[in-house]
Amino acid sequence: MNATPAPLSRGGRYAVLAAAFGALLFDGFELGLMPLASLSVSKDLLGPAYTQTLGGDWFARFTASLMLGAAIGGIVLGSLGDRIGRARAMGVSILFYSLFAGLGAWVRTQEQMLVLRFFVGLGVGGVWPNAVALVAESWPDKARPTVAGLMGAAINAGILLLSQIAQVWSVTADSWRWLFKLAGLPAALGLAVIFLLPESRAWLASRKAAAADGPGAPKKPTAPLRELFRPPLLRITLVGIMLGSIPLVGAWAASKWMIPWADKIGGAVQADYKAMTQGWWAFGAILGSLAGAQIASLVGRRLSYFLISLGSVSLTIAMFQLTAPLQASFLPIVFAQGFVATLFFGWLPLYLPELFPTHVRATGSGISYNVGRFATAAGVLAAGVVFTALGGSYPAVGTAAALIYGLGVFAIWFAPETSKQSLGK
Repeated sequence: MNATPAPLSRGGRYAVLAAAFGALLFDGFELGLMPLASLSVSKDLLGPAYTQTLGGDWFARFTASLMLGAAIGGIVLGSLGDRIGRARAMGVSILFYSLFAGLGAWVRTQEQMLVLRFFVGLGVGGVWPNAVALVAESWPDKARPTVAGLMGAAINAGILLLSQIAQVWSVTADSWRWLFKLAGLPAALGLAVIFLLPESRAWLASRKAAAADGPGAPKKPTAPLRELFRPPLLRITLVGIMLGSIPLVGAWAASKWMIPWADKIGGAVQADYKAMTQGWWAFGAILGSLAGAQIASLVGRRLSYFLISLGSVSLTIAMFQLTAPLQASFLPIVFAQGFVATLFFGWLPLYLPELFPTHVRATGSGISYNVGRFATAAGVLAAGVVFTALGGSYPAVGTAAALIYGLGVFAIWFAPETSKQSLGK
């Protein structure tokens, strides 16, 4: 018998939502860790060789290593979700980012930390496509804008959580290893997800259909990646990559420079100023992530992306050129930039699953979201070179990199409008 699996119960749907939210919350914790701790780590491990410019250069390297790992993890572990199930692949991804982050507490050199950030990135990249696909397939279409917003907000809630912890227990050159030990604790969630969380019924049904021997049964794709990069899905895949890349490159090559900038200028006056800055940004980002999917539902996928791109480039330039750390206007502008620039991350969990059929949805979403991290790694390294060439000027490098957001104003018009489309399950 190849009966369709019974739909998830209400309790099962909420369990999936809670587990995915937790997975992405700790994903955000890992993403926010090095922007907050990087200069402290470098001061400690480099010792007398440390300079502000060298600290900024290592921040770029750590970020690029994480992004490279996330790009590979999003493809490899995203594809794993189409093969062994969304829930199990999500659990494996959580184990990757938590265990390798925890090992960072015992590093003795910058190079060791650099390698570990790559392996953390594998898990960071793998969580997003599997969590988004699992939730999208477990909830009805009418609830998807709300749950997509929650998925986007979860990452920024993790960044906010980290900032609040760091305001209570300072992260300094003499005290930073505790933070990495804390980052290893989500491994317990990974084990619970692997062994206890119910699987996507849509994925189970797709597997049953693909295994059916009867005439007309859908064929199981032997290689999801190959299917995505040939017609008829090739164009859709390239569009997804383009739309996923712009906000990621903008966030890491431009926005994140505000944290070491705040540390450099404000840290001498107020030890927790960098954590406070990250907290203001993360609070705005949580609201933005929640609102992104709702705005996309109200005004359409393409128009909303266009407006978000326009607002992001404007506010990022304003953050680096019209204010500065310790000025009264700085934190409010940081909040506003966090809100607008992260509308993308509520938009993407709604839009990307709509582009792909069920049997390649996790892989397609993972590629769209995470291939952009290859570009992000390159963009961050390039920004690091520009940072050094500009004599260590945070406003200059942030402003130059902010122009990445402007590409979204044009790129979105190559994408299909999917507002009237039901998510195929």
